[in-house]
Amino acid sequence: MGFKKRGAAICLVVLLSFVLIGNWGCSFNKIADSDSVVIWHWMTDREDAFNTLAAKYEELTNTKIKFELFTPSDVYSQKIIASAQGKTLPDVFGILGKKRDAASFVKAGHVLDLTSYMNEDNDKWRSMIFDKALSLGEFKPGNVFGVSAGVYAVPIDLMNVQMVYNKSLLKKAGLDPNRPPQSWNQFIEYLKKLRANDIGGFASGWAETWLIDSFALNYAFNIMGEDKVMATIKGDASYNDADWIKVFKLFEEIRDVDGLVSGVVTMDNKYAEQLFSNEKAAFAYNGSWCVNVYKGMNPDLDYCAMMLPAVTRKNPMVIWGSAGAAFYVNKNSPKAEKAVEFLKWLTEEDQQVFLIEETVNLPSNKKSLTKIPKVLSQFADDLNSITHPNIWPYEESPRVTETFDKGIQSIIIGEKTAEEVAAEVARVKEKILAK
Repeated sequence: MGFKKRGAAICLVVLLSFVLIGNWGCSFNKIADSDSVVIWHWMTDREDAFNTLAAKYEELTNTKIKFELFTPSDVYSQKIIASAQGKTLPDVFGILGKKRDAASFVKAGHVLDLTSYMNEDNDKWRSMIFDKALSLGEFKPGNVFGVSAGVYAVPIDLMNVQMVYNKSLLKKAGLDPNRPPQSWNQFIEYLKKLRANDIGGFASGWAETWLIDSFALNYAFNIMGEDKVMATIKGDASYNDADWIKVFKLFEEIRDVDGLVSGVVTMDNKYAEQLFSNEKAAFAYNGSWCVNVYKGMNPDLDYCAMMLPAVTRKNPMVIWGSAGAAFYVNKNSPKAEKAVEFLKWLTEEDQQVFLIEETVNLPSNKKSLTKIPKVLSQFADDLNSITHPNIWPYEESPRVTETFDKGIQSIIIGEKTAEEVAAEVARVKEKILAK
């Protein structure tokens, strides 16, 4: 759920994160007088599971845990920001937004450094958790945000975004349902065959531009390699380069074969999920959370997950992934130690298995993978291919990202060419660098 929920809150958190930094001089938060360890979250799909675990933990330890839900995600983010300003944050909370937003909370003195806890008993806690999940809340030495190196967040699950395909629709189009496309060219041929049989091709909620961004950048890594992508973000290479034009041309190709479902650039991901679950599209680009979503929408849906079909074998294909949700401990809470002990327990194998069974999300605990459903295991197979902006050494300007994503939307609807979008993004990047 993290990618979907995070997107709605990013702008708000970015705008107000500077206000948080103004509170650096404050050393103590006003903590509500309560016997419970209070945890604020936004995850409606996990509310019942959290409450069940809280009751179990109280029975085991006599420590009360109180989960408090605030929705939607933008409301939750507003509450977190206001509470940071008023020094009334709970004992444990989540932070929605980009890594710079988490950095603002850390630098403002609101977040406990968990490194020493992670490293106790020969890294016992750290070794339980996937490195890719920990990376969301970990700051490396010399990071661009100026945060002291350390682990500041506890991931409770993991997610990645891949492609899913409907086996029944492939078979209906005369395609082998057990042999999804392995290359981009083959994918285009599959879309042509689907269109010829009046079957919807590819769906994704590309009104949510982060989905476009992730899809395009996956292919940028594949076409030009990580070093050149990072060089472009840093400013040492241009978006007007031939390799970036190749990335933009992929969207021309998929448009020209009428491979996208109608209205893809104006639909949110929830609607795209409904299209796929109702068998109106043979392919979809979606996150691992979709296993739970499709289960609720159409329990009989016959589908599989697959790695995105690569354009070239020159560089590996990557997928966006990260901790889906993570909790931060209030540095100034008198119950910080109790909070840490609960989060350790929450990420142990038994509790992670329970969360898998209840919410159908990838676990952050390595040992819990053996308990996941078959389709979810297909998402888990590619965990070593995960990348994400939150773990990159450089961060692109929001203005550049907006121009990039909206430019791709313009390509899809036929308003601009790949070359025009590449030139436009390059101009915006140059202006940012000039400042």
